Amino acid sequence: MSLTSAYQHKLAEKLTILNDRGQGVLIRMYNIKKTCSDPKSKPPFLLEKSMESSLKYINKKFPNIDVRNSTQHLGPVHREKAEIIRFLTNYYQSFVDVMEFRDHVYELLNTIDACQCHFDINLNFDFTRSYLDLIVTYTSVILLLSRIEDRRILIGMYNCAHEMLHGHSDPSFARLGQMVLEYDQPLKKLTEEFGPHTKAVSGALLSLHFLFVRRNQGAEQWRSAQLLSLISSPPAMINPANSDTMACEYLSVEVMERWIIIGFLLCHGCLNSNNQCQQLWKLCLQGSLYITLIREDVLQVHKVTEDLFSGLKGYSKRVADIKESKEHAIANSGQFHSQRRQFLRIAVKELETVLNDEPGLLGPKALFAFMALSFIRDEVTWLVRHTENVTKTKTPEDYADPSIAELLFLLEEIRGLVRRYIKVIQQYHVQYLARFDVLVLSDIIQNLSVCPEEESIIMSSFVSTLSSLNLKQVDNGEKFDFSGLRLDWFRLQAYTSVLKAPLHLHENPDLAKVMNLIIFHSQMLDSVEKMLVETSDLSIFCFHLRTFEKMFAMTLEEPSMLRYTIAFPLICAHFIHCTHEMCPEEYPHLKNHGLHHCNSFLEELAKQTSNCVLEICAEQRNLSEQLLPKHCATTISKAKNKKSMKQRQAPRKGEPERDKPGAESHRKNRSLVTNMDKLHLNLTELALAMNHVYSFSVFEHTIFPAEYLSSHLEARLNRAIVTMAGYNATTQEILRPSELLAGVKAYISFIQSLAQFLGADASRIIRNALLQQTQPLDSCGEQTVTTLYTNWYLESLLRQASSGAIVLSPAMQAFVSLPRDGEQNFSAEEFSDISEMRALAEILGPYGMKFLSENLMWHVTSQIVELKKLVVENMDILVQIRSNFSKPDLMASLLPQLMGAENVLKRMTIIGVILSFRTMAQEGLKEVSFLPTAHFSWALSNA
Repeated sequence: MSLTSAYQHKLAEKLTILNDRGQGVLIRMYNIKKTCSDPKSKPPFLLEKSMESSLKYINKKFPNIDVRNSTQHLGPVHREKAEIIRFLTNYYQSFVDVMEFRDHVYELLNTIDACQCHFDINLNFDFTRSYLDLIVTYTSVILLLSRIEDRRILIGMYNCAHEMLHGHSDPSFARLGQMVLEYDQPLKKLTEEFGPHTKAVSGALLSLHFLFVRRNQGAEQWRSAQLLSLISSPPAMINPANSDTMACEYLSVEVMERWIIIGFLLCHGCLNSNNQCQQLWKLCLQGSLYITLIREDVLQVHKVTEDLFSGLKGYSKRVADIKESKEHAIANSGQFHSQRRQFLRIAVKELETVLNDEPGLLGPKALFAFMALSFIRDEVTWLVRHTENVTKTKTPEDYADPSIAELLFLLEEIRGLVRRYIKVIQQYHVQYLARFDVLVLSDIIQNLSVCPEEESIIMSSFVSTLSSLNLKQVDNGEKFDFSGLRLDWFRLQAYTSVLKAPLHLHENPDLAKVMNLIIFHSQMLDSVEKMLVETSDLSIFCFHLRTFEKMFAMTLEEPSMLRYTIAFPLICAHFIHCTHEMCPEEYPHLKNHGLHHCNSFLEELAKQTSNCVLEICAEQRNLSEQLLPKHCATTISKAKNKKSMKQRQAPRKGEPERDKPGAESHRKNRSLVTNMDKLHLNLTELALAMNHVYSFSVFEHTIFPAEYLSSHLEARLNRAIVTMAGYNATTQEILRPSELLAGVKAYISFIQSLAQFLGADASRIIRNALLQQTQPLDSCGEQTVTTLYTNWYLESLLRQASSGAIVLSPAMQAFVSLPRDGEQNFSAEEFSDISEMRALAEILGPYGMKFLSENLMWHVTSQIVELKKLVVENMDILVQIRSNFSKPDLMASLLPQLMGAENVLKRMTIIGVILSFRTMAQEGLKEVSFLPTAHFSWALSNA
C-alpha cells in the first residue's frame, strides 16, 4: 500500500473532525450574517455617521488599505481603535477560522483524490457520507461568507485598528483578504476548485441513484408496497427487519437532496457526459424548490443553478432541463408531498398502535420505527422550508397542512415508545449480536482471500467485542459503549477504499453488509437517543417560528386536530439540538426561544380548555337555574287552572310556551348537534392533549402541562363567580345569595365531575377559588363576592333600612320593604330572610362573614363616634337636664336648647339596624357551620 496505516487512520479521523468543525464554522458565519443584517444587533460603529467616510474608504480600497497615509479617511477609526479591536475580534477570528477550515478541506480532498478512494453509500456508508457532508458543509460556509454584506468592512476595519495599535497588520490579513476577493462570486470559484475532484464526487453521488429513486416514490407506490406495515404479512411479523444497507433505510432525503444539488453544482462537467448523472440530477430538481444550507438560510435551487449554467458554454440543454424541472416542481411537488403526508398519517398511526399494543415487536422491527421517524421528519421539513419561502402559488393549500399536528404527534409517540421500551430493544439486539452477527462475521473473515495484518487486527477485535456480550448485561443495567467499534469500522472503510489497498471493500460486499448490520445493532444498545435525534430532530422550527406559530393556530381551528396540539410544546424540547460546542454564546438565546414558545403554546391550550370548561359550567348553571323555586310559579298556576275555561282558550300571540326543565335532553334526531355537544367534544379533545404527558423537559426546565391548566382554571373560576354575582355599581343590583349559591354549586359539581379527565387537581382548584372568594381581594387584586356583598348590604339594604324604606320584621326574621312607588328596585325580604343568610354564609364562609361583621361594626363605631360628638356639643344642657329631671317647667325650656336631637334617634336607628343584620348574619353562619350537608363546608374548613 502507498499509504501507511497511521496515515489511513488520519484520513478517517480528519473527516470526522473537519465535519464537526465545519458545522461550528458554519453556525458562526450564520450568526455574523444574521447580526449584520439586523440594525438592532449590528456593531454600533457601523451605524455611526462619523464613521461613514471611513467605512466607504475601507470597502473601496479593500484589501490594499494604506493605513499610514490615510489619516484623513481613517481618523475616526484611529480614535476608536481599542474599542474596534475589542468588539471585532470574534468576528475577525471567525473569518480566519473559515480560511483555516478551507485549507484543511483542500488538503483532505487532495489526499482523497491522490489515494483514488472508492465511494459507495451502500458499502462504505460512513466514509461516503462523511465525504459528501464535508463537501456540502464547505460549500455552505463559502456561500454564507459571500452573503455577509459587511465582510470587507469587518475584516478591513479590524486590520486597520490592529495596525494602528501594534504597528503592523495582522499576520492572517493578507491571505484572508485575498480569499474574500476570490469568493465574491462563490459558485464560479468553487466550480473551478472542484474540477479535479469531479470523478470522486460524481462516483459518490451515483451510488445514491437506486436509493434516491426508491425513496422518491409517491404515496400510491408506498401504499401498494404496504410500507411501514407490520400486519401486512402476519407470518413474518416477528421476523427481524434487516437490510443490506441498514443506515440507508432511514437516511434523510433532505440530506441526499443537498448532496446531489450541491455536488452536481460544483462538479457539473459530468452532467453532459453521463446520462445516469443527468437522471439523478433532474429527479432531484423536480422534488424541491429550496434546499437548506443551515437553519432558515436556503438555496433557491433552480435560480442558482440556472444563473451558473447560463454563463457556461455547452450548457444550453442543461438550462432547458432546469426550466422544465422547475415547472414540474411548481406544478406537482406540493401535491406529491401532501399525498405522502396523508399516507404517513395512516401508516404511522397503524404502526404506533401495533407497537404500543405489542412492544415486544420493537426488538425485531426497530428499523421500522426509525424509518417512520425519518419519513415524517423529511415531509415536515420540506413543508416548513417551502411554506416559508413559496409566496406566490396557484395552489396555496399544498403548502398549508391543517393536519400537520397529527404527524408531529405521531413522531413524538414513536419517540416515546422507543424510549419507554429501550430495554426490550437492547435485550433483542444484544442476543442478535452475540449469537448471529459474530458467527457470520467470523465466517466472512475466514473466507477472505487477502487480509492484511492491520485489517486482521481490527476485524479480530470486532469478533472478540461481540463474543463477550450476554443478556445479563442488559438485565444488570450495564452501559454499553461501541463507539470504538464504530470508529474502527470507519477506519477500516478508509483502509479498504483506496485504490492500492490489498483488501478492497467493493470486492467483498458481504463484509460490508454484515458490518452495516452490526453497526445498526450496536447503536440499538448504546446510541438510541442519538439515533432519535438523527432521524426525528425538528429543531428547524426554532428558526421558522412564524411558520411554527401559524401551524399551531391552524390546528386550534380544527376540532379533530385538538388532541394533537400537545405536540407543539413537545417539539420545543428539540431546540436544544441546535446548540454546538463551538458556539456556546447561542445557548441562552436558543433556550429563551424554546421556553418562550413552550410556555406560549401551553398557556393557549390551558386558556382554550378553561374557556371550554367555563362555557359548559355556564350552560349547567342555566339548566340548574330552571329548577329554582322562583320558576315554579307559572307551572303551579297552570296546573291549578288547568280545567278553567280561560286556560282552554288558545294562547295569546307573543306568549311562547316555556319548556319544562329537562326538555333539552329529548332529541328525536341524534345527528342534530347542540352547542353542548360541540363544547363537550372540544373539551374531550383538549383534555386528551393536556393529559398526554405528565411532564417533559425543555432545556433544563421540567414542564407540567396540568399546572398551566390549574392556574388558568382557578383564575377563570374566580372571575366567573364574581361575574355570576351580577353586581352593578350604578343600579345597585346584585344576585340573591341563594341563586348565586345554586349557580356556584352547578359550576363546582361539573368541575368535580371532570377531575379524572382534566388531569388537573380539581379539588385544589375549587378550594383555592372558594377560599379566595372569602377574602376582600383575590390573588390578582380583584374584588371578590365577599367585597361585593358587603358593599351591597351596607350601601343598598341597610342604608334604605336606616331611612325607613325597609323595616325589620322580627316575626319573619327578615327585613321587609315598605311599598313606596319608584324608590326601590328589590324586595328586602328576598335578600335577608333565613335562607338567604344561610346561603350568604355558605358563599362567604367564616373569613368572608368575619370581613362583613368587621365592616358592620366599623359603621356602628362611626355612628357611636358621631353620637359622642353630639354629647360633647350638648354637654352643658345635658348636665342641666340630668340635674333638673324632676322639674317639668325647667325641662320644657331646656329640651328645645338641645342641638341635633333628631340625629340621635336617626343614628341609634342605624346602629340598631346594623346590629340586627349582624345578628341575623351570625345566626346564618352558625346554622351553616353545623349543617352536615353544607356543600362547601369541606373547603371552608381548611381555611
